[in-house]
Amino acid sequence: MGTLVLSNVARSFGDVVAVRDVSFTVPPGTTFGLLGPNGAGKTTTMRMILGILIPDRGVVSWDGAAVTLPVRRRFGYLPEERGLYGKLKVRDQISYFGRLHGVPAPEDTRRADAWIERLGLGEYANRRCGELSKGNQQKVQIACAALHEPELLVLDEPFSGLDPVNAETLHSALRTLRDAGTTLILSSHQMWQIEDLCESFCVIADGTVRASGTLTELRAAWPTRIVEVEPVAAPLRSVLEAMPGARRLPDADRPTLAYEIPADADTAALLRRLVAAGDVTRFERVDPSLRDIYLRAIGAAA
Repeated sequence: MGTLVLSNVARSFGDVVAVRDVSFTVPPGTTFGLLGPNGAGKTTTMRMILGILIPDRGVVSWDGAAVTLPVRRRFGYLPEERGLYGKLKVRDQISYFGRLHGVPAPEDTRRADAWIERLGLGEYANRRCGELSKGNQQKVQIACAALHEPELLVLDEPFSGLDPVNAETLHSALRTLRDAGTTLILSSHQMWQIEDLCESFCVIADGTVRASGTLTELRAAWPTRIVEVEPVAAPLRSVLEAMPGARRLPDADRPTLAYEIPADADTAALLRRLVAAGDVTRFERVDPSLRDIYLRAIGAAA
């Protein structure tokens, strides 16, 4: 298994700069979250990793060497766009993509059946892919990308079209792949679905890295924490507003008093002051979520 390293990669299309300067490292057998808004350069970055696009400058390496065609054949890729043959049946489709990656018969069919069972596609195995729902087509594409047991699997919006039950099925399948040694790169706008799946993250915007590290490292660099207090009462609000560095968060979708406070604030002392000021039925200190960190990193936080 290799280590993936991107060093100062950049890529333009004519006058449009898609990726300006992106660097990160993905250790072998780990799961890496690549995050960013639409147009941030995520897909271009993934295609440079796969050798589909060549960087204008910078280096992409796998196990210390360039990504050549033989190396690329050991990778798997799930693009965001659908890429199935609509008239081909599910089992035949998955087997075919396995053969394209060198999986011989009858091993291709055996592996296809295993993925069909793993992803809950049994009743659709002999149905044409064009007749399936968007979510089931997505599961077929995932099986096609993973059938040849790639060393590196790059998944662009893998949870697109999946309901919560099927999303959990995919979670389980990805954890199994990771535990077997596959390195995973996931790009998703649904951050709650990958927050507990990835060991580390990179947030890019406008083609540059805005934040990177494990969730613990990102939280350590976060300047604030959130406290939520009930009930919404004036005496309790006065205590919170008197705290240096406190900032009330918008009320939308919050039935509580919610404030950002400095990360090093003494929350035990704050709770004592709140209790002295009135009845407190709920007090919670909340670490920033991946979504909170992402919004701050791209400059979209309220």
